[in-house]
Amino acid sequence: MEARNEEKEEEQAVTWGRDTVPRVMEIVGARLPQRELYALLLTSPWCYRALLSNPQLWQVLDLRETKSAGSRLLAALSLERYKDLKVLNLEFAQDIDDSHLFLLKTKGHKSLKGLETLNLNACQKISDRGVEAITSICPNLLALSLYWNVGLTDNTIKHIVKNCPKIIDLNLSGCKNITDQSLLLIADSFPALKELNITRCIRLTDNGLLQLLVKCSCLQSLNVYALSSFTDKVYCKIGLLSDLRFLDLCGAQNLTDEGLSCIARCRNMTSLNLTWCVRVTDAGVVAIAQGCNHLEFLSLFGIVGVTDACLEALSKYCSSTLTTLDVNGCIGIKRSREDLLALFPLLTCFKVHS
Repeated sequence: MEARNEEKEEEQAVTWGRDTVPRVMEIVGARLPQRELYALLLTSPWCYRALLSNPQLWQVLDLRETKSAGSRLLAALSLERYKDLKVLNLEFAQDIDDSHLFLLKTKGHKSLKGLETLNLNACQKISDRGVEAITSICPNLLALSLYWNVGLTDNTIKHIVKNCPKIIDLNLSGCKNITDQSLLLIADSFPALKELNITRCIRLTDNGLLQLLVKCSCLQSLNVYALSSFTDKVYCKIGLLSDLRFLDLCGAQNLTDEGLSCIARCRNMTSLNLTWCVRVTDAGVVAIAQGCNHLEFLSLFGIVGVTDACLEALSKYCSSTLTTLDVNGCIGIKRSREDLLALFPLLTCFKVHS
């Protein structure tokens, strides 16, 4: 009897492993971080087969913050399961440099031909030549992020526009050597661009951004954080972006109420950061309230020229959508937290800056 029970339990275990595990893996596999998927590959042959049989799980390669990322990248792309890669994340990956990207180009990795998203944020050892190598084998790239790659120059943008004609999302935040020449190339090459981040690209001027705003009229997200050199010439043109939803103007010291009134034409705006826009007054914020009545996020942090009057306008036009409002440092605003909740019943966040 005992032997029979053991046989039955063993048979049930085999059945569970063969039939149930693959179903469970199919349900939960797509929700697990990739590093946990790697661990599951080793737990049982059923897990291994179930996971490998789902190609969508292997369309993402996440090497974020990993050590020896260059050698790991080369090893991973030699595996059959990554043949249809869509997303490659190397953000803050360690020990990756141009030599690894040159090898990828030399070997002509077919697995990257369908790549759509490439994150090279903070890969400081990658130069213009490295960007040329990797983009030359990613012709279908849609999104490229190069945040805090301070050694990159306008040559990088030349390689991108040549090799990746489908780009719609470009993050150049912290690339301090990028100049107007790059913005002109982007404007001419990517008219369908939807997202652009040029935070702290300190060599840019009105001339370059004006051309881009005119030619890239489909922009939905524009981040010009910590760029104080632009003037109302640029800010008025932003008002032409009818699809714009996200705009970060933190530190725009030359933005006046006139420029802000033009931006108010962006009627689909949901997120607007006006932190330290020190020349703005109630008039500009009232214009925003009247024009952008779908606002969900608004920061007026540090603006001493606004008063409770602008809150009344915001309450009238945006109370049904606004969930985040930062008026810290606005010495002209006297409303308490309780008053703000009365004016904006959906508020859940009162401070976005520490």
